[in-house]
Amino acid sequence: MAKNVVAGIDIGTQGTKTAFFDEHGTVLSETFEASQPSHGTEGSITEDPEKQLGSVINTLKNGLEKGGIEPSDVSGVAIDSQMAGIIGVGSNGKNITPYDSWLDTRCAPFIKEMETEAGGEVLQKTGCAPSINHGPKKLWWKHNHPEVYRNITSFVQPGAYAAMRLTGKDGNEAFIDKTYLHFSGFADNARSTWDEDLCRQFQFDTSKLPRIVEPHKVIGPVTCEMSALTGLQEGTPVVAGCGDTVASFISAGATSRGVCVDVAGTASVFCATVDQFKADTENAVLACGRSVIPELWYNYAYINGGGQNLEWFKDQISNILPDSRESIDFPALNRLAEEAGFSIDNPVFIPHLGGRVCPSQPWLRGAWLNLNWSHGVGHLYRSLLEGIALEYGIYLDITGKMHPELAMSELNVVGGGTNSGLWNQIKADVLGINVTKLQRSKGAPMGSAILAGYGVGLFNDIHDTVQQWIRREPALTPDPEKQKFYRKLIPKYSDFMDAINRITENEY
Repeated sequence: MAKNVVAGIDIGTQGTKTAFFDEHGTVLSETFEASQPSHGTEGSITEDPEKQLGSVINTLKNGLEKGGIEPSDVSGVAIDSQMAGIIGVGSNGKNITPYDSWLDTRCAPFIKEMETEAGGEVLQKTGCAPSINHGPKKLWWKHNHPEVYRNITSFVQPGAYAAMRLTGKDGNEAFIDKTYLHFSGFADNARSTWDEDLCRQFQFDTSKLPRIVEPHKVIGPVTCEMSALTGLQEGTPVVAGCGDTVASFISAGATSRGVCVDVAGTASVFCATVDQFKADTENAVLACGRSVIPELWYNYAYINGGGQNLEWFKDQISNILPDSRESIDFPALNRLAEEAGFSIDNPVFIPHLGGRVCPSQPWLRGAWLNLNWSHGVGHLYRSLLEGIALEYGIYLDITGKMHPELAMSELNVVGGGTNSGLWNQIKADVLGINVTKLQRSKGAPMGSAILAGYGVGLFNDIHDTVQQWIRREPALTPDPEKQKFYRKLIPKYSDFMDAINRITENEY
């Protein structure tokens, strides 16, 4: 049986996934438990933090049993979680509010308040504009439920809450690791401190802000009570962990400057690894958050439902042609898109069917432009693939202007969308950099497991460990002619979006 086992736990939106790895990156077991969100009125979306904790306990216990892992062989565990939501904890370390999800929009009036009163300062100091994240959510509790707010000792995220409960910490020992600070609304992110001026501006009590720790810090040992529940050995070290997005970036190889990452999932996430904190004050498109590696930062943005567009399109075609339902799959659509080919006359697709998030343009909607009678299903599907790549082109251009001295060397792609070789090639052509599909990237749990191993001293270097654990396919290189065309198309694509946004914004 493997010694030196590490566990990574991901408390995600869909549920909690726990994976155990040996020191060489081999997966010993993976377990999952679905989340149980509650949808209320006025945009309320919450979860019970104790049920989230229960999912951590259950997946740890089931993972040990499934992998036949001896508890004494587990060197450490780390937990990542959803990044923009909050939990209010009391003095005993237990929750006195539900988990206020990053999807919960009740805090919208306080987003507007923060934008109006100090939006530029919040962006400059935290690296992220006010949004549906910690700052407005904390103000919502302060003003809408003052009696609950008074009893809150600290605000934390689900990963920290679970770590506190596993190790028996009270509310005075609450913590937040540095990778979450750009969502905080009240931090000086570059200095890793809370900003007293921002707190004073919004009359927010600084005593309710948790201590800031390094992601690799050992928070404490698993208690006797939690040992009995999880199956872990009493005393097993629990490492602070990081945000789920950051854990995904680690597992995708974003551990050195110049490496970009594409998480081609339900949302389409683009990340560029840089070596300086710089807020995108000019565009408010890119967030700037810390990596778990101290000298590195991530400039990143995402398309809400980018990958979901492909599912939507496939389903609509299947509904139109019910007799061909079984033959309308992604490989078939990719073949049609390849046959449609590359042409200046092809349609252009705006991928924001659910509104644009980066920057915040909630009323922008999807559209096709440049359609003509020669276009068929393959042309339309190809335009979906190109639309997301063109949006990434905007993100990369902004990064280049902010960091002109830094050349982006590669784009590592992970997620279900990586199975389309055509899409990977389109991204290479649009961005003008090599695109590499990773074969052995297990997402956020893998990033957290590596962080756990580093935190307990099993690994000497995060970068070296990541490079040993992941496997790369041969890189796809850009086509120079197509790259020239796409470079001219990116600003036109951007102009299309601005025009559509003006119309839909005025309409609503």
